[in-house]
Amino acid sequence: MTVTDNAARHRFELKEAGDVAFANYSRDGERLIIPHVEAPHALRGTGAAGRLMAGVVEHARAEGRKIVPLCSYAAAWLKRHPEHGDLVA
Repeated sequence: MTVTDNAARHRFELKEAGDVAFANYSRDGERLIIPHVEAPHALRGTGAAGRLMAGVVEHARAEGRKIVPLCSYAAAWLKRHPEHGDLVA
């Protein structure tokens, strides 16, 4: 599945099984601020939020940005994936 940037809604989206997991964001210079990550009930426990975060990391890397994980899920996911530690602001 592909994580897309819905710039009009300021969020990254992952569409799976007719539902959408998303990560709200704002851009501040070279920082990508993630205040909220959410997966609908139907996708919880399926790993969708993790796949979403992997896509957010890909976008940040491609844009040359650091991630500011204000959301507790985003922060925990990044902590569990130290291979992306270079992106954490």
